[in-house]
Amino acid sequence: MSVDVIRKAYEATEEGFLGVVAKQWAVKPHIAAVGSCCLVGVVCDGKLYVANVGDSRAVLGKVIKATGEVIALQLSAEHNVSIESSVRQEMHSLHPDDSHIVLLRALFRCFLYKPGLSVCLQVSRSIGDVYLKKAEFNREPLYTKYRLREAMKRPIFSGEPSITVHDLQPDDQFLIFASDGLWEQLSNQEAVEVVQNHRRNGIARRLVKAALQEAAKKREMRYSDLNKIERGVRRHFHDDITVIVLFLDTNLLSRASSLKTPSVSIRGGGITLPKKLYN
Repeated sequence: MSVDVIRKAYEATEEGFLGVVAKQWAVKPHIAAVGSCCLVGVVCDGKLYVANVGDSRAVLGKVIKATGEVIALQLSAEHNVSIESSVRQEMHSLHPDDSHIVLLRALFRCFLYKPGLSVCLQVSRSIGDVYLKKAEFNREPLYTKYRLREAMKRPIFSGEPSITVHDLQPDDQFLIFASDGLWEQLSNQEAVEVVQNHRRNGIARRLVKAALQEAAKKREMRYSDLNKIERGVRRHFHDDITVIVLFLDTNLLSRASSLKTPSVSIRGGGITLPKKLYN
């Protein structure tokens, strides 16, 4: 496992989706406007690799032995144009002839802007969204609201992941992988404290509930009333929320990394792991 392997996996995923778009372009042109954030975590040989495109986030919960307190360590870099110090500067440097590539809107949010687009874009990197990467997919028969008024001089979006490598330590307790819907409501520290202070069973669901309770509070409404709102309308109250919590056993990981096992070949979606890894 290496940073290069992960980067190549992202490239293969991007190329695979591009192939799907090319095949279906004539009958389903709107597929060119389909895209997704992509957050990946890989544990190998005592290291944690975290890769990301978009604005999902990976946060590590570390326990301070002296006090028993848990602290949050963000492991992923986000690609949201509301982040002035990095992403906005990156977009301006990539588009030096377009001073309005990033616009400040209501609620202190920023969006990517190109003449002709009538959709709000906050992320600057994704898997898919090829209508913002390839000029040949930003034309008819694509829906008008996705088409640029001027010819695309260079890609607006990128599929290049930001990758970090973390050496796992005994005080690394758990990982939270979540979409931006969670992080818009909870800080990194609030999220790790929820995990630390509750039972493991159902902890991802508890994080989602905590985020929804905060969203209801901001709207000055009850949590129960928010839950009654239809999903299509709920998007006006909070973004989608997906959460995975992974608990780490550093002793087990250390033993597993010392085993001499053959490389794994995946065929047809099924793999067989050495029994020592899961007994």
